[in-house]
This record gives sequence, C-alpha cells and structure tokens, in this order.
Amino acid sequence: MTAIRPEIRTFLCRSDNIGVLIRDPATGACAAIDVPEAAPVLRVLDETGWTLTDILVTHRHADHIDGIPEVKRRTGAKVTAPAKAGAAVPEVDVAVSEGDTVRIGGLTGQGWETPGHCADHVSYWFEEAGLAFSGDTLFTLGCGRVMESPPETLWQSLTRFLALPDTTEIYSGHDYVVANARFALAADARNPALVARAAEAEQAKKEGRFLIPTTMAAERATNPFLRSAEPALAEAVDLAPGTEPVIVFKALRDWKNRF
Repeated sequence: MTAIRPEIRTFLCRSDNIGVLIRDPATGACAAIDVPEAAPVLRVLDETGWTLTDILVTHRHADHIDGIPEVKRRTGAKVTAPAKAGAAVPEVDVAVSEGDTVRIGGLTGQGWETPGHCADHVSYWFEEAGLAFSGDTLFTLGCGRVMESPPETLWQSLTRFLALPDTTEIYSGHDYVVANARFALAADARNPALVARAAEAEQAKKEGRFLIPTTMAAERATNPFLRSAEPALAEAVDLAPGTEPVIVFKALRDWKNRF
C-alpha cells in the first residue's frame, strides 16, 4: 500500500486536451493518461525530471493517442489500452478490460469499461489514492458526446462515478469547463452552487487555469447530467418531476448537442 500521495501534473495539449502525469514518489514510476501530442508530455517530463514508465489510454480517438509513438520511442513506456480498441491504438503492450488491475509503481488502480462516448472507452479508478481518470466520459460540469452507443449506455457509465466518495478527484480528458458551465446555467439557473462554480470557471480562464481536477462532491452539486434525478433538471427539459433519470439525461444531452 502506498501511504504517500501521488504527484500529479496537468497541462494543456493541442487546443483543449488535458495532459496528465501521475507519479508514485515511493518508486519513481510515472504514467501519462493518454498522449494527445508528444511535445507537451515530453516538456513536462523534462521540467519535472520524472521518468515515464507507463501510458494509460482511455480510448482510441486520435486526439488521445497521436503522441504515443514518439513518447514511447523516447521513454520506452509501457502502453496499456482498452482491449476493445484493438489495433486502433498504436504500440500497445497490455490490453485492459473491465475490472483489470493497473499499477503505477505502488499505486494500484482498476480499469472500468465506461462506453457511451465510444465503444472502447475505459476509465481508471485508483481507490486508495482517491483518483479517477475519466477521459471523455465525465467532464467538469459536463459529460462526453454520445457517439457510438445509445444515450442509455453513457448514462450507465456516468452512474458508476456517482458511487464514488465525495472527495474523489476526477481528471477529465478536455478543458470544456467554461462552455459546460454556460450550458449548465441554462439548465439549472437556480442552483447557487452552480452559479458560484460557473463564476469560478470564468475567473480561472482569465487567469490561464482550468478547473481540472474536479471532485465528485462538486460534480454532484453542479453537473446537470449527474443531477438528472433532480426535479429542477426534469423541469428544464419539460418533463414531469419523477421522470426516470435516464430519460431526463437523454433530453439534456440532446439539448447540449444543439446548445
């Protein structure tokens, strides 16, 4: 068991992807969560002096894997990727499926199959560390676009996060926070916690920051998609209080697509 808190660095890749490095101080093992492009990952490795040992891939979309070949060539890092992605992810060493254990030195996590955004999506839950890497399934104040499954599939994936402790830190794959906040306010304008969170997001943007990670407590209080069981969100999409949350979720996701 690792008693020391992991070290984490977050940084922008491409235009709005979030790069994440997580390091176990006890062993020096370090993982990148996806590699949207090589240069930012290599730069942060140089700045920190960390040695990359692993790459954990959430899904096969190009904006999450394009930098893998160069980073693996430069570091020799082991690539772990969703088994269902098949050959779409380059340079894979280990294929991960539901419930498989992943390790970064002394840090132990679990692969969760969280389809909906795409069929092969995997999120990584490090229970002892209180960290979840949600890729394009769950965002700060939002969720991924449904692309390869019915909306019910993404809803089921999101409900898994609702079972996590309030203190869990959620690292998502993109900085969509300000846009997500604007939609959330349209759907849940009378939510004071959301009003405060949206103002925080705008201020962070002005200061060159982003609200990633978020926490499950913050998302429960402010993320409209996770609040699909709340009467206010049913009302926002012209449904009766008590409507099944999955139906409310589908209506919210359809609205967000047009927003």
